[in-house]
Amino acid sequence: MAEEIIIVQGNNVLTGDVVVSGAKNSALKLMAATLLGRGTTSLHNVPLISDIAIMSEVLRCLGAQVDRQDHTLVVDTAPVEKWETPYELVSKMRASIAVLGPLIGRFGQARVAMPGGCQIGARNIDMHLVGLEALGVMFVTDHGFLEATTPHGLVGAHVVLDFPSVGATENLLMAAVVAEGTTVIENAAREPEIVDLVNMLNAMGARITGGGSSLMEVEGVPSESMHPCEHTTVGDRIEAGTFLVGGALMGGPLTVHGIDPSYLRMAVMKLESMGCDVQTGADWITVRREGPLAPIDIQTLPHPGFPTDLQAQFMLLAARAEGTSAITENVFENRFMFAAELARMGADITIEDHHALVRGVDGLQGAPVSSTDLRAGAALVLAGISAEGETRVHNIGHVDRGYEDYVGKLCSLGAEVARATVDDVQPSC
Repeated sequence: MAEEIIIVQGNNVLTGDVVVSGAKNSALKLMAATLLGRGTTSLHNVPLISDIAIMSEVLRCLGAQVDRQDHTLVVDTAPVEKWETPYELVSKMRASIAVLGPLIGRFGQARVAMPGGCQIGARNIDMHLVGLEALGVMFVTDHGFLEATTPHGLVGAHVVLDFPSVGATENLLMAAVVAEGTTVIENAAREPEIVDLVNMLNAMGARITGGGSSLMEVEGVPSESMHPCEHTTVGDRIEAGTFLVGGALMGGPLTVHGIDPSYLRMAVMKLESMGCDVQTGADWITVRREGPLAPIDIQTLPHPGFPTDLQAQFMLLAARAEGTSAITENVFENRFMFAAELARMGADITIEDHHALVRGVDGLQGAPVSSTDLRAGAALVLAGISAEGETRVHNIGHVDRGYEDYVGKLCSLGAEVARATVDDVQPSC
């Protein structure tokens, strides 16, 4: 199958209105949570992206029936009798480890292929295992598989996470909801996607309080009392932030709809400090800029800090600012791989350990570049829109993992962007 690329003709135009899709990082975990319901759950506002397709296959492999009707997924987990996920699917998407907690909650056991690393860092699952062990889960590894059993059942416990890991918090929640007694999770992740999962689990019969805070309490209920529900996924704050960066880079005005502005409070503050005018409503954010971009100092941190998933996009903004910006990556060790691709387009970036110094340049030049990860790929397309000449972005499978119809949405905002196969494009020699 021929490689697909995104071809961008730089015209420095991105203005108008765009509706963001449902949050990838929420929908994937909501799909895993359906395993606890033993019946048919309807999930609305589910994005049309490749990661959702992979998670659908994971559920089907376990025995579930998964049907898509536009942006609604109908998941029937009543037929599920298996508790093992294959390596072939887990290796395609690390988020599939999210089925570990609900499988343990439903069956008291699970056999899940060990996830490997990813482009942006190792993402160890140690905290998942330590937290679940506190609930009475025993783990052994067998030929690359993680085997979980609960010889004495799931029992509530006080768990303190070393780091507010989103994945560990989610797996703990989905097991703790059916544990005997009360579980307290201290230093829990506070991301909006965690709150979305808590809301769905409560709608399924769970008793969770403290969602969105660093201290959550889960009063266990009998597993048979968990039931299916109907739930709507929250808007994708990272997609919204990506389009807002595009509006800031090109000047806008650009409005994103379908997002709670409170999810992007830190990003909005940084846009304003860079010289942008940002206005918000109940479910929309508008950005515009008339003057030059000011340099910025950013440190990525767990929510409500600055999101690591917007670091590449803001590095692009910093590359066009008047002055030198400093960016510190505290979450993923390899997230600066994007800098080398942006430098191919004329950016001036120096990397030292987990710090980046970005010296603003007058302009960028179109060039052949490659997506190093999901967010980097989206940022490179934005860079091409603002650059002089043509940019060809390779390895766009990363972009398809998390952005629904990214090219179509950018074109609706005035950009000259198109998908093509390498075979259709004449080599520039």
